[in-house]
Amino acid sequence: MKKLLLTGFVAFLDNPINPTEKIVEELDGGVIDSYKIVARKLPVDFMTAGKQLITHMEEVKPEAVIALGLAAGRSAITPERIAINCNDGLKDNPGYQPHGEKIVTGGADGYFSTLPLHKIIDALHDEKLPAHISNTAGTYVCNNVMYHALHFAQKQALSIPVGFIHLPASHELALKKQLPSWSQSDLTRAVKTIISTLSRI
Repeated sequence: MKKLLLTGFVAFLDNPINPTEKIVEELDGGVIDSYKIVARKLPVDFMTAGKQLITHMEEVKPEAVIALGLAAGRSAITPERIAINCNDGLKDNPGYQPHGEKIVTGGADGYFSTLPLHKIIDALHDEKLPAHISNTAGTYVCNNVMYHALHFAQKQALSIPVGFIHLPASHELALKKQLPSWSQSDLTRAVKTIISTLSRI
């Protein structure tokens, strides 16, 4: 059976919980259509998150990679179109704050997702789940991880779908902060729908 590497992040900044962490805990080891799910949590750390993802790709040797992240404030599921070679933004969990640094010295300025973005959006809409393509993954650790994954895939000539999906806050998180939010069950259902879509291509 094909393997899909699914990653989420631990809590970060002033977000006491991260719904992506719960999703990877729930789906790890399960089967969705043609994929066996191998799920891993990543640290919110500019220096180590991308390297850990590459290590997981080397060990798991997946046929697809989906990295998940929280975009608190967004109201829809947003597959990211592009990752850029730039670390910037607020402090990460260890307290490091980069200012416009390259993720990979000498690396490409950007990499496009190799996920079937429009098919994913159509499938989510069929499930009555709001979604649209995002043209910016930002410059925080989410973008860092997406860039590392796509850079590694290209360097290794891996012809597999690789990309990043940003999710809205869960209701549980929104109780603590005034944010647009989804139920945790709908967030998980959206991720399952995305994986099922990959199974059909």
